[in-house]
Amino acid sequence: MDQELSYGSDYKFIPATSIGSGIGIEVLPDLYSHTIQIVNICVVGNPATKNFVLVDAGMPESANEIISVTEERFGANSRPQAIILTHGHFDHVGAIIELVKHWDVPVYAHELELPFLTGKMSYPEPDPTVEGGLVAKMSPMFPNEPINLGSHIRTLPSDGSVPHLSGFRWIHTPGHSPGHVALFREEDRSLIAGDAFVTVKQDSLYKVLTQEMEVNGPPRYLTTDWQAAWDSVRKLAALQPNVAVTGHGMPLSGEMLANGLKKLVSEFDQVAIPDYGKYVNKNRH
Repeated sequence: MDQELSYGSDYKFIPATSIGSGIGIEVLPDLYSHTIQIVNICVVGNPATKNFVLVDAGMPESANEIISVTEERFGANSRPQAIILTHGHFDHVGAIIELVKHWDVPVYAHELELPFLTGKMSYPEPDPTVEGGLVAKMSPMFPNEPINLGSHIRTLPSDGSVPHLSGFRWIHTPGHSPGHVALFREEDRSLIAGDAFVTVKQDSLYKVLTQEMEVNGPPRYLTTDWQAAWDSVRKLAALQPNVAVTGHGMPLSGEMLANGLKKLVSEFDQVAIPDYGKYVNKNRH
């Protein structure tokens, strides 16, 4: 069975980091965010129950770190009930194959992400010409070929429920990728946003390194549909989340989150959409 699992031929370790790398934050008793180099994984579940779900799978070659994080929180030899992917970009699936082999658990993603997760289709090339900082210039080295999870990948339920995460629902938030999803829990208005919006300016190397906090749109160099991305941010802001864990940057809550999202929605064309780049539509509104 494992023979069917493969990364793209361009998969490799990416030498990028931030001051947050290796640091975990307990956002809520059952919501834990851990930074791997420049990206966050999220572990959802109360350590007292030992049941948990992993959201996203970090950077290439980070499997041992992810396993260590989960075992430290849930005990030796613990394993998630499932892995949920917000989307399939390299920094969110970097360790997925090693984790699937180690844990033998199902992986769930939106049906529109499946071509990128079953070896059928590459993501569009990252755009190094996009207005932004040094990370954007580095983006041609980022893997974009499809990975193949074979029979381990499953489609998220069409009713919006999230397997093994009672209380959460998934929300389709395309723009950064076609099948990008966020996870939302109505009860306490907790949001796992993926890259629909982030809390650091991901294109700026300085801000990535220092994790300088600001609510911003999705990473520019990999976002291909800016109108959809804006609509997705509007959709998430309308939920009035109380706390948000994003794919990049620190978790945010309360007034800082509310004000940041409000500003992002109203000024998305100035703040988030680059002035130029191959995926920028000049007639956007």
